[in-house]
Amino acid sequence: MHFDPLAGDLPGVLARARAAGLAAIITVGTDAAGNRRVADLVACPERSRGAGDPMLYAAVGFHPHVAAEVTEADWSALEDLLVRPKVIALGEFGLDFHYKHSPQEAQGPVFRRAIRLARDRDLPLIIHSRDAASETLAALDEAAAGRMPRGVFHCFTGSADLAREALARGFYISFSGILTFPNSEAVREAARRVPVERVLVETDSPYCAPVPLRGKVNEPAHVVHVVRALADLCGLTEDDVRRVTTRNACHLFGLPLAAGVACFVYPIRRSLYVNLTNRCSNRCTFCPRSGHTVLVETGPVWARRGGDLVVKGHDLALEREPTAEEILQAIAQAGAEQYDEIVFCGFGEPTLRLDVVKDVARGVKEQWPGRRIRLNTNGQGSAINGRDIIPELVGLVDSLSVSLDAADAAVYERLCRPTLPNAFAAVCDFVRAANGRIPEIRATAVAVPGLDLAAVRRLAEQELGVAFEVRAYNVVG
Repeated sequence: MHFDPLAGDLPGVLARARAAGLAAIITVGTDAAGNRRVADLVACPERSRGAGDPMLYAAVGFHPHVAAEVTEADWSALEDLLVRPKVIALGEFGLDFHYKHSPQEAQGPVFRRAIRLARDRDLPLIIHSRDAASETLAALDEAAAGRMPRGVFHCFTGSADLAREALARGFYISFSGILTFPNSEAVREAARRVPVERVLVETDSPYCAPVPLRGKVNEPAHVVHVVRALADLCGLTEDDVRRVTTRNACHLFGLPLAAGVACFVYPIRRSLYVNLTNRCSNRCTFCPRSGHTVLVETGPVWARRGGDLVVKGHDLALEREPTAEEILQAIAQAGAEQYDEIVFCGFGEPTLRLDVVKDVARGVKEQWPGRRIRLNTNGQGSAINGRDIIPELVGLVDSLSVSLDAADAAVYERLCRPTLPNAFAAVCDFVRAANGRIPEIRATAVAVPGLDLAAVRRLAEQELGVAFEVRAYNVVG
């Protein structure tokens, strides 16, 4: 924002950014003079020129290109800027062994000092790393001394291996217009493997203009092309990517943009989901609600899993359970006619509220004829309610997705930790009872490392007579 020619058209840049749907812009300092400019830009009351605009925030740092020029006075001035309320991050700092505008021996000490400062001030760190992957990781491990700062690898150009290592240290990965370049398949491969819950988007303005704007001056509004590319890579809609990355940015940088209201009804792709309850009759070891946090590498995506009840940018941690009337109203407000199906699926077991499931399904059938209804369940609904509930679902539910998750009771008990006795048998009996009575049934299993998925598939297809689908261990939604 402070670079020419963007600085000369700040009102226009901001207007185009708002028109593109942006809610906030972080303008990043790269040297002592630039740090003063960005800090003044976000605080200046001269609103007629666009400075001081509420959507503007600043980060201050020393780019590795200028590392050899940084003085103690520069560090002191930078720390003075950190007390300003809209200076929200340190950066960009890092290592660049591609251009080597500063010697490598000068870049390392500046970067390590920034790591310690970010850690001690609890500020997010914006990291530049180019042709220095192993050295960047080593500097982080050394300087953090067991207390890794939070932050982001910005304008990511590294390998999938670097992305994995950054995720393992708790960092976000930020993709720019480089993601759209024809010769950037390695970056796209990294993007495919980074869970969208750990992704940010950026422009790196005025550089790295995305396809189809190559050769032009880049500006914040152009980030929509990065969003579009990510949506294609992740199999999501652009709205999904916007929602998730906005929440990620709010979480990392403390931006006051996310309302944080728990969702009764929430969209992902072409489906509209209904979040009935956070209660469950299982305590699955692989569920994010279980609270464990570990980097996993199975299938095509890495992720850090924890106890966060957030799915694709939607907060599903209910303060109270919604009524059928509230849910139907929320479905109407969301525009049910836009979606292919209505799905009962939240962070809990829907059949614990069977009457609400039936009331909502009946209301959907009446108000939006032809709309498909899917019930995602752990298959314990009959055991939970003390009766065969399949007859009550006939005519209301078009599709069942049942979490089978094991090929025998012993494995099921170990992985799913059910609170009901004989739960695995109850799940199998539920599937058998539904077969032939509910139009479409599929059994699923999460690809937990070590689970014999072939055995689960044989149980589903050969013994229970239903379709089978594997769900990624580390992807929710």
